[in-house]
Amino acid sequence: MRDPSTNIVLPDLPAELKELREIALNLWWTWNPRGKILFKLLNTYRWKESGHNPIVMLKSLSKEEFRHAIENSFFMREYHYVSAQFGHYMAGQSVMAEELPTVAYFCAEFGLHRSLPIYSGGLGFLAGDVLKESSDMGLNMVGIGFMYPQGYVHQVMGPDGWQQDRNQSIDKDAAPVERMLDEKGGHLIVEVPYIDPPISVSVWKINVGRTPLYLLDTDIDQNDPWDREVSSKLYTPDMHQRLRQEIVLGVGGYRVLEVLSIEYSMLHLNEGHPAFALFERIRVRVESGMEPEAAIEAVKQCSVFTTHTTLRSATDVYSFEMIELYFAEYWKKLGISKEQFLSLGINPDEPAAGFNMTVLGLNMCHYRNGVSQIHAEASRTIWASLFPDIPPEKIPITHITNGVHLPTWLDDGLHSQYARLLGNDWLSMQDDPDLWQCMDELDNETLWNLHRRCKLRLINTLREQVRRNYVDEGISPVVALAEGLLLDPDILTIGFARRMTAYKRPDLILHDLQRLEKIIDNEDRPIQIIFAGKAHPSDNSGKQILQRIFKIAQDPRFKGRIAFVEDYGEFLAKYLVCGVDVWLNSPLPPMEACGTSGMKSSMNGVLHLSIMDGWWPEAFNGHNGWKFGTQNGNDAEDARSLYDTLENEIVPLYYDSGDEGIPHGWIVMMKAAMQSISPHFGTRRMMNDYIEKFYLPISSRHRIY
Repeated sequence: MRDPSTNIVLPDLPAELKELREIALNLWWTWNPRGKILFKLLNTYRWKESGHNPIVMLKSLSKEEFRHAIENSFFMREYHYVSAQFGHYMAGQSVMAEELPTVAYFCAEFGLHRSLPIYSGGLGFLAGDVLKESSDMGLNMVGIGFMYPQGYVHQVMGPDGWQQDRNQSIDKDAAPVERMLDEKGGHLIVEVPYIDPPISVSVWKINVGRTPLYLLDTDIDQNDPWDREVSSKLYTPDMHQRLRQEIVLGVGGYRVLEVLSIEYSMLHLNEGHPAFALFERIRVRVESGMEPEAAIEAVKQCSVFTTHTTLRSATDVYSFEMIELYFAEYWKKLGISKEQFLSLGINPDEPAAGFNMTVLGLNMCHYRNGVSQIHAEASRTIWASLFPDIPPEKIPITHITNGVHLPTWLDDGLHSQYARLLGNDWLSMQDDPDLWQCMDELDNETLWNLHRRCKLRLINTLREQVRRNYVDEGISPVVALAEGLLLDPDILTIGFARRMTAYKRPDLILHDLQRLEKIIDNEDRPIQIIFAGKAHPSDNSGKQILQRIFKIAQDPRFKGRIAFVEDYGEFLAKYLVCGVDVWLNSPLPPMEACGTSGMKSSMNGVLHLSIMDGWWPEAFNGHNGWKFGTQNGNDAEDARSLYDTLENEIVPLYYDSGDEGIPHGWIVMMKAAMQSISPHFGTRRMMNDYIEKFYLPISSRHRIY
């Protein structure tokens, strides 16, 4: 089947600006500075008011405003340049694309841009960065996920500091998505097989550069109200509905690829949520005449499973009764018994607990990985019972450490400096460590001024958010102060922006308030702290930690130098990762699977201060940031180590700026961080690891099934 698609109704653009439509409908512009500038130049005010959404902005412009743009010679030069740049990018080819058959990448969430709120947190942004990097590298990849029409949760802080959750509905006619069409020109509807009564999904497409992402949406008239809610919210707490959701994602996602005639050789599951797609691959082989045991083995040999958690409790486990309700007839189509089917999802350590989706992924995928070296070691321990005849150190769960998409998370000012220093083609060599030695040629004053600009932009953004909250919500002055109104760009600024949950210990730095007050209120060398992050709607302990932080931020003895920024998401993240001076990470070891926010900050010259957990033990070299704490997870000891590091190392170095006002020693560390982190912890390196360890070996043995 061909790939017909149409989109929301956009205004009839003048012929001179016809390429704006295609650029607006492709997220390529989100990680290309000239693309972002183009829309801003079109109308700066409307760009800001649209929330940096080109669809919304183009709909708001009048014919007169388009005509004014056409008459602006500077804008038209930029328009023609960006159009040519986009066309060249989309037409580009890769040798690797010819060597590798298509990879189907399934994930429950994708973090791509604020105009597409179909994500919850780090897992989604990792998945979004994978698609962007696959596009940049020219890999044959297709993504499968959910639309989540009501899935995004906004955080609103009450005056008492208790998190309130507000769901946002996606305006599908104001987002960069396309409706897939059937052969009659209607919205493509696909029925998810083997669910009684049947559930139907409409299919949407997001263009992530050269990589397509197809989203499933059950909120359509063909379904009854209960079924329409299946894809409405991300990670619904109703386990019965969540099981139906994961059946739709795995089985329905496989069916969508079939209907679209998208052939692929490799199935890559990002976490266990879409693991039912494995069964569909088995079913097709069995129905084509393959013996069940051979079909199962064939699927294992061409499937990849990536796990992102060290918590057994974070995996989805369903009762056997629930599984039998939906799969009683299905396992017959696989040619196996009920016992064989259920055994694929049983954890030997807890055989009565139910059907475990992570266990299913580990059992049914030959290629398995954790997302950092430490995480892989922990995973081999946690899941050792699945491999009873294999020594612990040889359990086949390897590690491919996460990375972040450098063009997305790098400050535009740094991007321009790199182009000047390293050449316009520098991104094609971004994973070459030798390339980054040229950073030494970047003048200290230039780098410091760039960082200062980022810091001022962050604080101005936070103040503007407080102003809007004051106008729109009528927040009290005390709450306004707690949300950052008194932040000072001249003070050493520490940022903590993570999910608010107990094992991440967001309030560790608040352990000894008396000692912290002395550090914050040092007359000559003060510090300030910016907290941001959401607690899961059902995580009351996380909300209690958040409430404590919010109340301390209101305490006048800290003089407005502790702030909590509400509703942390992709938009604020891009300001925080380059606008603070130090990025704090204080998880309870070894609970941090990887953690990518520190990578984003380090690439921007923000120095990482972290417990030795997740990715940091692979990156820390003594010159590119700081480590603190112990491995025993004692809060008092770790807090004491944190305060000592701040007082004895970080604060003196930051304020050692001499008469010229430039802290040269600090900048040396900034450069060391950028040089050591950028080539090794980007998605370019990560995707090359997947190619070498998984995709190429699969490709050499298995072609399209």
